[in-house]
Amino acid sequence: MIDKTANLRDESAETRHLLNHTAESDPREFDSQSEFHDLEKQDDAQAGGSRFLIWTGVNIASTVAIVFLNKSIFSNPSFGNCQVTFAAYHFLITAGTLWAASRSWCGLFMPKEASLPQMLPLSAAMCIQVVLQNLGLAHSSVMFHQLSRLLLTPVVAGLNYILYGSKIPRSAFLPLALLCTGVGVVSYYDSLPKDDGKATTSFWGVLFAFAGVGSSSIYVVWIGHYHRKLDMSSMQLLLNQAPVSAGLLLFAIPWMESPPSVYSVPGSMWFSILLSGILASIVNLSGFFIIDTAGAVSSTVVAQLKSCIIVGLGWASSGHVVMGESTLGIFMALLGMSSYMHIVLKDHM
Repeated sequence: MIDKTANLRDESAETRHLLNHTAESDPREFDSQSEFHDLEKQDDAQAGGSRFLIWTGVNIASTVAIVFLNKSIFSNPSFGNCQVTFAAYHFLITAGTLWAASRSWCGLFMPKEASLPQMLPLSAAMCIQVVLQNLGLAHSSVMFHQLSRLLLTPVVAGLNYILYGSKIPRSAFLPLALLCTGVGVVSYYDSLPKDDGKATTSFWGVLFAFAGVGSSSIYVVWIGHYHRKLDMSSMQLLLNQAPVSAGLLLFAIPWMESPPSVYSVPGSMWFSILLSGILASIVNLSGFFIIDTAGAVSSTVVAQLKSCIIVGLGWASSGHVVMGESTLGIFMALLGMSSYMHIVLKDHM
């Protein structure tokens, strides 16, 4: 035993001597290896940054496109009362996309199962908030619809404070108040009749929009609770949610909606519906990539940019003169949201 231990010590010493001798005899070899690894890290970082920019661009483009595309679909008389059916269709497309993404031949994420009783409450909340969003979009202008979605930020902040004691910086209160005031101004003046006697946003549009904000806020807070409770990623959770939500809505459709007169629908409208489903899947997948790569805060900044683009395009494509008061409200809301994001980002750094 003593001889073996001595031999091991001698071999270890000899090995260290050889390594030291090699390092001393040719230090350039190790320098070149170190430089090679540094270059590899730089290439990986650049590739990751490029992928993030690409997916961010894809997410912004698909989100903007789907809002205007869905608005055009709901403006068609045949689909003006099909918001529940449309939500079920999107859930089915999303479930199919995530199922494919979780397979071994795709490998974007590992699936994780949850029981039906566990998923029913969250899936029902998901159904309610999506249907209310669709109803709000169908009965209001794109500009008001998107501005009203900005109210998610203060409502979620309030719910997190009430339920979990989460606080925001004191300096963020004024921007949130400015945001809420701006949305209130736009909701009032956008619902007034214009020169042609028609309002771009109806009373029901305002009601559905605010109800959608409330339900979406509860859903967002609940999502965080489910993430911690089930220890699931966003993709894993949505893969369990989407089929259950689709099933709930398919059961509710016969009681809530009458079937559309499909025979009078042009082929271009069917193409728009197919494209809407594809865009919904792209929005979800790209959104998950942004969150996983850059975090929730960066995802919120991207969402803010999308809101500005959609509001601007909605303004440009409205086809009527926007009242001065509505213009003031738009700038108040966007300024409040931008100031809030600046304060939150500064607080996180």
